Amino acid sequence: MGISISVTVLLAITVFALVRKSGLKAGHAAVCILLRFYLASSSLAPTISRLTASLANVVGGIKL
Repeated sequence: MGISISVTVLLAITVFALVRKSGLKAGHAAVCILLRFYLASSSLAPTISRLTASLANVVGGIKL
């Protein structure tokens, strides 16, 4: 659960920065948010969750 909260915060900050600095329109950000809700309720949600967790494990396992 901790990883999903931090990813959510990171994505929210990214969208906010894109709206403020890169010219992403608020309407485009709203479409992104709506897409997230539709994906969360779809049959793809478990696959997306597993993919995100796997990606986090790979990134977390990188030793610098």
